[in-house]
Amino acid sequence: MPLNGTCLARARERLEQLREEHEATRLNRVTEVYFQLPKVQEIDQRLQRQMVKVFGLTLHYGQDPTEELRALQQSNLALQAERAKILTDAGFPADYTEPICSCTVCEDKGYLPDGRMCDCLTRLYNQELTRDLSTLLQSGSEQFEQFDLSCYDESARPQMARVLEICRSFAEGFAPGAPSLLLQGDTGLGKTFLSACIARTVAEQGYTVAYESAGAALGFFETAKFQRNSEAGEQAGAKVEQYLNCDLMILDDLGTEMISPYSTSALYSLINTRMIREKTTIISTNLDDAALHRCYTPQILSRLEGCYITLGFVGRDIRQVRKERGIL
Repeated sequence: MPLNGTCLARARERLEQLREEHEATRLNRVTEVYFQLPKVQEIDQRLQRQMVKVFGLTLHYGQDPTEELRALQQSNLALQAERAKILTDAGFPADYTEPICSCTVCEDKGYLPDGRMCDCLTRLYNQELTRDLSTLLQSGSEQFEQFDLSCYDESARPQMARVLEICRSFAEGFAPGAPSLLLQGDTGLGKTFLSACIARTVAEQGYTVAYESAGAALGFFETAKFQRNSEAGEQAGAKVEQYLNCDLMILDDLGTEMISPYSTSALYSLINTRMIREKTTIISTNLDDAALHRCYTPQILSRLEGCYITLGFVGRDIRQVRKERGIL
């Protein structure tokens, strides 16, 4: 899948900022050690002079510098051992002034020697990509702990507690190829909130997540097809590629889009392509089974009914309940 240049640039910027913070910490440690232990600074200066001499010897012509290099190596090892003892005797770790890195694989460079992106940069990129993909994740409060079961009456609470636990387990244990979900129930029962919680949790694990309303997502399919030679068409095409290839696609509020032959075709393409590629999809809808059968083709319905696990949301509109209780 082509990378989003803007998101990749932001991920690189975050990694560079992390490197700068680590280097600032290291320099502060060096200053601290040199102030308390001047002997360490003296040893470091001697080690630097030895490095210069080693470099000169490797460029020396006319005689074999092997013996001199061996003597310098032995001296270097002795100085390093003396330095480590001074640090540890003073209560510092032996590697206290060594370079700091969060990723030991690429040393915070973001790329491996063969040019592939390291997992650390991939995680940052996926986080930026997820943040960019939708305007639906706005409040920052989409956490499972914030899902208030007290807003459901006693008859609905056991079912919603089960739905909450399934969604939490799904998100925390997510892996590519996980089963697809259909979140189904009346408006205002928490489908969008729980799907947003899933999106955040899965993205934080480093997976690519697309989260979009059905109307917006299917609109991008249409723009990509009919305006393909324009800038808008190219941008829409990039969105479509992300929807088709990301690890988890969340399609929110199915049934609120303007249903047309093309939107239905685009929906089928999205569902079927992801199914063939063994990609996980979550769809939320306010439509009951009868309404789904009225709105969508048998081809779409057979995939929803045969390949998706349905989670039924029950109860009263949470917004109305909170309003009655005077909760904003």
